[in-house]
Amino acid sequence: MKIAVSACLLGDNCKYNGGNNYSETVAEFVKGHDVIPVCPEVMGGLPTPREPSEIINGKVMHKDGSSVDAEFRKGAQLSLKKVKDAGAELVILQSRSPSCGVRSIYDGTFSGTIISGQGVFAKLLIENDIRVLDVSEL
Repeated sequence: MKIAVSACLLGDNCKYNGGNNYSETVAEFVKGHDVIPVCPEVMGGLPTPREPSEIINGKVMHKDGSSVDAEFRKGAQLSLKKVKDAGAELVILQSRSPSCGVRSIYDGTFSGTIISGQGVFAKLLIENDIRVLDVSEL
């Protein structure tokens, strides 16, 4: 099976703070499968590290109020194309991310409060009938 995975879960240092979210559970789950790493934020042109972002009124914003919505949406589109071109049957995404949150995201107050919702990329995948899992579901 071809499985696309948030690159940070595979150990790529592409997380907003320059680190990663390496998951041994993901590493074990994808063994023996074709793995397609994907980071919509980097694909959208954002640097690593970068300011934290959250979705506020449907737009992705930095804490200082500057918009990074265009970069997030561009990255989501490019990542969707990568997933489709690779023929991925499943995409495993990082929890709570404004790109990759499948079931929940941060509420836009930068206070650590989690609400029900989807990140930009996760929502695009779902709209395109691509199977997604939050890493916490493994």
